[in-house]
Amino acid sequence: MKTEALVLNCSLLLMAATCSCFLVPTAGTAVQEKADAAIPATTLSPPEGNTTFLDGITWCVARAGVSQIDLQNALDWACGLGMTDCGAIQEAGECYEPDTLVSHASYAFNSYYQQNGNSDIACNFGGTAALTKHDPSYGKCLYAAPGSVRSAAPPPLSEYKPSFLWWKLVGVLVLLLYKGS
Repeated sequence: MKTEALVLNCSLLLMAATCSCFLVPTAGTAVQEKADAAIPATTLSPPEGNTTFLDGITWCVARAGVSQIDLQNALDWACGLGMTDCGAIQEAGECYEPDTLVSHASYAFNSYYQQNGNSDIACNFGGTAALTKHDPSYGKCLYAAPGSVRSAAPPPLSEYKPSFLWWKLVGVLVLLLYKGS
């Protein structure tokens, strides 16, 4: 939608050494405003949104009373696209019993939450999860706590044995030579 806008045009007249400002109506000019043009407010927050920084240890568990369909969808996402290791809630796993959707979802949600830096956003799951300060572990089923879960990223090169790096490098070179011929 084209609108007529008033453009403020100020020009400095060098000869008179004054500034004359006037409004000029123009047709076909769209007015654009920059979002959040104000100076951003500084907020104090823990690094990377880690709630354990200020409030102690927290776990992420399934909310009571949420829709079973929403809970199942969130659990499927956590164990699928969320790349959470859900082996412990599979049959014969340490956390399989009790075999309930809430119990399995709580385990998966917490694993995802711990792997992703304990940030508030990592414990949402479409509103089906909540943070708790009560350790949900029971019996042989131990829920991960901050620092107990490694990142899904590959380990740094310093953790590999030199012989492994050497053979990996040789393998890449052989592939490049093979591809080039």
